[in-house]
Order: sequence, then C-alpha cells, then structure tokens
Amino acid sequence: MAATGHEKPGATAYYVSTPIYYVNDAPHLGHAYTTVAGDVLTRWHRQRGEKVWYLTGTDEHGQKIMRTAEANGVTPQSWCDKLVEEAWKPLWEHLNIANDDFIRTTEKRHTDRVQEFVQDLYDKGEIYKGGYEGPYCVGCEEYKLPGDLIDGEGEFAGQKLCPVHKKPVELLKEENYFFKLSAYGPKLLEFYAANPGFIQPESARNEVVNFVEQGLQDLSISRSTFDWGVPVPWDDQHVIYVWVDALLNYATAVGYGANQEKFDGTFPADVHLIGKDILRFHSVIWPAMLMAQGLPLPGKVVANGWLMVGGEKMSKSNLTGIKPQDLTSHFGVDAYRWYFLRAIAYGSDGSFSWEDFTARYTSELANDYGNLASRVAAMVGKYFDGALPEATAAGDAERAVQEGLAKAAATADLKIGEELDFQSGILAVFDFVKQVNGYITEQEPWKVAKDTTPEGRARLATILYTAAESLRGVAVLLNAVMPETSQKLWESLGAGESLGALADQRVQDAGTWGGLPAGATVTKGAVLFPRLEEKPA
Repeated sequence: MAATGHEKPGATAYYVSTPIYYVNDAPHLGHAYTTVAGDVLTRWHRQRGEKVWYLTGTDEHGQKIMRTAEANGVTPQSWCDKLVEEAWKPLWEHLNIANDDFIRTTEKRHTDRVQEFVQDLYDKGEIYKGGYEGPYCVGCEEYKLPGDLIDGEGEFAGQKLCPVHKKPVELLKEENYFFKLSAYGPKLLEFYAANPGFIQPESARNEVVNFVEQGLQDLSISRSTFDWGVPVPWDDQHVIYVWVDALLNYATAVGYGANQEKFDGTFPADVHLIGKDILRFHSVIWPAMLMAQGLPLPGKVVANGWLMVGGEKMSKSNLTGIKPQDLTSHFGVDAYRWYFLRAIAYGSDGSFSWEDFTARYTSELANDYGNLASRVAAMVGKYFDGALPEATAAGDAERAVQEGLAKAAATADLKIGEELDFQSGILAVFDFVKQVNGYITEQEPWKVAKDTTPEGRARLATILYTAAESLRGVAVLLNAVMPETSQKLWESLGAGESLGALADQRVQDAGTWGGLPAGATVTKGAVLFPRLEEKPA
C-alpha cells in the first residue's frame, strides 16, 4: 500500500513522541522544554478521555557518543547506561513526565527491527552501494551541504563551521550504502501540498518545501570508519547511519515487526515534537523512509524554537546548558512546567532569564492564582465554617463569571489540545483567574458579610460559591500543566470525595457550571506558590 497521508485505520491511541535525545551528556533545559510540552499535550488528551501513547527515549549510537565515551575512559554502552539511569530517567521522573515508554536504541527490541527494516529496503532495490566525500558534523551526525556552512572566525578563522555547533566540520571520504532519497522529492512535495498542516510552524514548512524543491541527494545510510552502531545486516563492515537507526524508534517502540496488534493500534504518530535543528530528518528523511516501506505517515511534525541564554542557543557546547534542577529547586516543579510554555510561543525562539521567571512567578502564580485560592478558602472558613454554601442569589455578575469559565475552557481545549498553542491556552485560563479576582474585588464579600439578614447571607454565599466553583474549573484546566498544584487545590476545595479523582475530570467539561456541590468541606491548605527566597548563588 502506498503511503499517501496520515492513515490510522486501526489505530486507537493518540500517539505523541519527543525526539530521542543523544546521551553524550546530561539533559539541559532545552531537552526538558520539548519533553514537558509533550507531557502537557498527552495529559490533556488523557483528560479528554482518550487513549494516549507518549514516547520518549535516548539515541545511543554514533560517532559523537563513541568519542565522548572514549574521552571518559569507558565503553559507549557503559557511558549510555550510566547517563540514562543516573541523569535522564531521574529527571523525567522529577519533572512529573508521564511517558508510556522509554526507548533506548541499544535495546534488542529496537536493533533487530532496524536491521529488518533496512534489509527490506535493500531487498526492494531502494539501497545501493557507492562512495561519498563531504563535510561532516559529528555533533549533528550529518553530512552538510557546502551552502549550509558558515565561515569561522577567531581560532577557527579560515575553516568552515557547522551553523548549529559553531565548530569545524570534518572532511570525510568513505564507501557507503545509499538510500534513493532523491526519488522521493516529487512525492514529498505532493504530500506537503495535500497536507499543509504536516509541518509546523509555517516558517518550518516553508523551509522544508524550499529545501526539497531544490532537489534531494541520495542519503548515505551506513558508515564504515567506526563500529559503534547497528550492523548492516548484509555487510558487517558497515554500521547503519545513526539517524536512520534513530528515526525508526518511532516504529520499533510501538511494535513494528514484533507486535502487529500494538503497531496497528498506535502507529503512526499523531504528533512528532522536535527541535528545529532536526527538522529535515523528521520532515524529509523519515517520511521518505516510510513511503519506501509502504507505511502511513505521521500527522504532524512540530518544531519548537531554541531556548536562548544571552543570545546563544542553549547547549552544553555553548556553556549555556542550565540544569532544570537549578530552577526547580528554587521555583518548584509545577512553576517550572508552567513557565516555559507560558512565556514562550511554542514554535518560536525564546529567551530565558532568571529575572523574567521571578517576575512572572510573583505576579501570575503567587499574586493572581495562589492568593485567589487562599482568599476564597479563608473566607469560606471564616463565614461558613468551611462548608461550601449554596448559591441562591445569582445575578448578572455571576453569569459573567460562568460565561468566562466556559470561554476559558473552550479556548484552552482548542489551543492546547488541537493547535499546540500552549501559551494561548494557558493565558486563557489566567485571564479567567484575573476575571475572578476582579469579581471578588467588585463584590466585596467582606463588606457583604456585615449584612446578617437572610438576603445578605444568601448574597455572601453566592459570591463565595461562585469563586470556589471558578477555582474548581481552573484546577481541571491547569491539571495537565501543573498536576501537583491542581491536586492540592482540588483537595482544598473538598472536591476529592464528591467528584472523584482530578485526573478523571474531563477538560471539555471543565466549563460546565455547578461541579462543586454545596456542603463540600473547604480547607485552607498549604500556600500554592510560596514566597521566593533570594536567588541562590
């Protein structure tokens, strides 16, 4: 069957992947940015009641990892094992990443299937033997086109540099096996035209289309100058090119060649989340490989921008590889998860600064959101002994709040769940938080409480119920972004016993008014967003 589009005839799972990350070093903020985005997206779809499959993992073959291991005096496998178990997996657990699988490219479930996939292409005549000479960036594990290179300055004056790593490329010449990528240029352009949303954002799509329109070269899919990789099955003097090996994780992790039922129920991915520096691999090479094998293509390839520090892309090589723990130890995990998706439009480059994080934390999380939760709980405790009162005197002000929640829920569901516009979805919820704060300021419940008549008590009860029910909706809508905070708020509202687990609350129902029952026990728990101490040295 020819692959013509995003076909999932038997699939039932909403399948999202991150890149599988090189384990040449510990993870930094850039890695965590993409992984948190995928976690928020998949948590959101789980709260829609959908079956979800969220995949992440590590890319453990290639010359870069081999050299890094040698520099540290250990074998490549030992180096990968140590980093995966001591750095990568613990960080995802620390950041509350709810991935369904963690694939390692050194696992037998992967390497065996990679050999089978490549052997099939070879048997079909899609792969041939030839020679190649060209500039190669070990950091990217990629042959570069001469037009992609930049001129070196300073210590690299007179040399050609990789535009990503800003280091000299190496001129390589070796005998390789090639995949007939050039034959797929017209098919790819036809696919892009028929599926305009396949590559996002629009700037990334334009870049890829322009690149393919210039004509594709056949792809070297093997290396013969080192041996740290998956052996080419018909020629053990070669190992499979690390990117061919790596891209196939999206298929091998969900049962390709081993579990047909699981594969049919999951593959292909609905969304590949990637960094823009690996865009061509995922939007040109990967779909061409699938076309050659007659497999369906992914739904979307979404490229996030770079995180910048001091004008430089965040990376170890640029000495800007900040550890996520440097921030979570100060701001907390939930605030960390919230900040990057709120502060940066997904798909665009964004600059990180400690000062910006601090300002947003104080203004939006502590003052707007956290203070609202504390005030409402305190007033229900003070005026109604902690028992949520019934709203019997609603008017135009309350209807405006109800409409605000419905609008925030609908906007957040569209922006986060469909458009992957995390920033707009989060802002819609926080605009509603501001609306509720404004409502309390205008209604002045502390003054209404002085009216002890039945009418006054009914009015006070209605104001506080409206505020508490608003927070119930906010807890549901922010659960994917800040799960620990939402759970604390949920419990303080007395929603746990009466409404069940927060994770079972559907985001599409969050805007339906009346979820909190009168009589629920409201308690003033711990402060959701504590005052920040001074910035650590």
